[in-house]
Amino acid sequence: MRLLRRFDACAQLRAGSVVTIGNYDGVHLGHRALIALVCEESRRLGLPSCVMSFEPMPSEFFGQRGETPGRLSTWRERYEQIKLAGIDVLYLEPFSHSTANMTAEEFIEKVLVAALNVKLLYVGDDFQFGKGRKGDVRMLREAGQKYGFELHEMSSVQVDHQRVSSTAIREHLLAGDLDAAAQMLGRRYAMSGRVVHGQHLGATLGFPTANIRPRRNSLPLTGIFAVRVYGAHPAGPIDGVANLGYRPTVGGGEALLEAHLLDFHGDLYGRRLNVEFIAKLREEEHFATVELMVSQMHLDEAQARAALKKIAS
Repeated sequence: MRLLRRFDACAQLRAGSVVTIGNYDGVHLGHRALIALVCEESRRLGLPSCVMSFEPMPSEFFGQRGETPGRLSTWRERYEQIKLAGIDVLYLEPFSHSTANMTAEEFIEKVLVAALNVKLLYVGDDFQFGKGRKGDVRMLREAGQKYGFELHEMSSVQVDHQRVSSTAIREHLLAGDLDAAAQMLGRRYAMSGRVVHGQHLGATLGFPTANIRPRRNSLPLTGIFAVRVYGAHPAGPIDGVANLGYRPTVGGGEALLEAHLLDFHGDLYGRRLNVEFIAKLREEEHFATVELMVSQMHLDEAQARAALKKIAS
C-alpha cells in the first residue's frame, strides 16, 4: 500500500480511483465493510482503491489537549490495519487551519475531483465534511452528477443491535468491557509501539516491564490488564500483565503502557511490540507505600494468569 500526504503526490490516481473517506479510528467492522466494498469495486473497474483519512483527526485539531476523545489508534496503527484490508493507497491529509477552513465545495473540487480523481465514492450514512460540516450526502450526490462520479452511501453495521462506531468502542473500553469492544473491532483492542527506557523501577521490584509510549493526546482506557504481547518472541505471543495510565504511586505524570511479560527474560529495548488487551483486572490506584504496591502486583499477576488461562481454554 502506498502512503500519500500531499495533493501533488496523487499522480498515480490520474486514471481515476475508488475512494472512501473518514477518520478510520480503530478500523472497526463498519470501516472494514466499507473498505471491502471499495476493494471489490476497484478490482471490477481496474482502478486503484483509496482510503482518505486525516492526521491529526479533526476532533483533536479543534479540541483542547486532554479533552478530546481517547484515540483508538495512532496513524501507524491505522496504516497497518488499512494495509491488511487490501487498500492500494492511503491518502493521509494533514489536518490544518487551511483544511478546517476549506468549504464543502472546495473539498469536492480540490480534493475529490482534482487530486483523487474519484470515479466511485463510498461514505457512511452519517458522513459530513467541509467548513462547519456543511457538506453532506445530498451535496455529494449532486456533485457526482456534475463531475462524473458515482456515490454509494453505506448503512451502519450493527453488533447485538448496537451501531458499530468508534464512539461506541470507546464507551466499551472506558467501561472495561473489552469483549464488547472486540466484537465491534473484529479483533482484540491493542496498542503498539517501540520499547523505551523507563525508570527501571519495575526491574528493581521484581517486575521488569516493556515500556511503550501510547502516543495519544488522551487514552481510551486506563487500568491494570491481562494482556498478550506480540513481537517479543518469534514463536508467538507471550502472556503478560500491564499497567496503562499515569502510575500515581510513583508520580509518573506521563501516560505509559508498562507490560510485564510472564516467564520471559530478554532485552526488548527498541523492539516494536503489539500489546493486546484481554481482560481488565482493576483501575489504577495510589498506594501508601511501595511495599503495598508490590503486594498488589503479585495479586495482579495471579489474576492475569487465571484470566489468560481461561481464555486459552
